[in-house]
Amino acid sequence: MKKIWFLLITLVSLSWMFTSCDEDDTYAERRERERAQISSFLKKGCRVMDTEKSVVLLDVPGDIKVISEEDFYANDSTTDVANNEYVLFKGSGVYMQIVRKGTGQKLENGQAATIICRYYEFDIASDTLKSTNRVLAYETTPDIMNCSNSFGVFTASFTSGLMKTLYSTSSVPSGWLIPLSFIRLGRQASPDSEIALVRLILPSTEGQSDALSNVYPCFYEISYQRGR
Repeated sequence: MKKIWFLLITLVSLSWMFTSCDEDDTYAERRERERAQISSFLKKGCRVMDTEKSVVLLDVPGDIKVISEEDFYANDSTTDVANNEYVLFKGSGVYMQIVRKGTGQKLENGQAATIICRYYEFDIASDTLKSTNRVLAYETTPDIMNCSNSFGVFTASFTSGLMKTLYSTSSVPSGWLIPLSFIRLGRQASPDSEIALVRLILPSTEGQSDALSNVYPCFYEISYQRGR
């Protein structure tokens, strides 16, 4: 009897091990596919049209030039937009282009602020515009998050907006917080105010909950503005 129980336990253990390996292999394959999708996006970019109005909503040029963190910091933490530069943060796999650094001041250590965000979210895997609050329906209800800086570690949560509604969580994608170390948060005092504008390519590990669960990368164009 003991031998039978031992045999059963051994078989169950082996079955669990093989299942775990299969799941790990499957996840590894999905991550590899994700990396290939990002590589393709770096070459091709994307262009999204509003077919009803015949206007371009989002235009991301291809042939993106990737620079190192060392070059980024050596150039005063800027990216050359005219040269289509994005910096790659190897630790996170996030690519970032700072289109505008913005007006006002950075969020310093020990400070907290309300941040107003307007964005485009492009699903790189399916080559489609997934969501945006830069349309008339959301003109008066942009995404708002509360954010704080503790010794260079930024934490934030959505208080309202499309991202919170769409993904049923107040969690802010960690990739959205990376630019806060480099941009300034000011108010849009006039239509021509240069509030911060950033472009991001986020792997699933740095993205929203659905991307994390289903393993796909997204591109974001986000403006950051200090709330009242």
